Amino acid sequence: MSTGDKIDAKADQVKGKVKEAAGRATDDEGMEAEGRGDQAKGDLKQGVEKAKDAVKNIVKD
Repeated sequence: MSTGDKIDAKADQVKGKVKEAAGRATDDEGMEAEGRGDQAKGDLKQGVEKAKDAVKNIVKD
């Protein structure tokens, strides 16, 4: 997993947590849902990159 991809995935996760908390604090269900979506996007990106790394390790061996 490249450093840039790790940072991008983590940024989406953090941004999502902040949005979700802000939405919860202001009773903005839309923002809260957006935050959960951003977190899911970050989780997905992270999963894809881990899968790529696993394949690279298998092919390398």
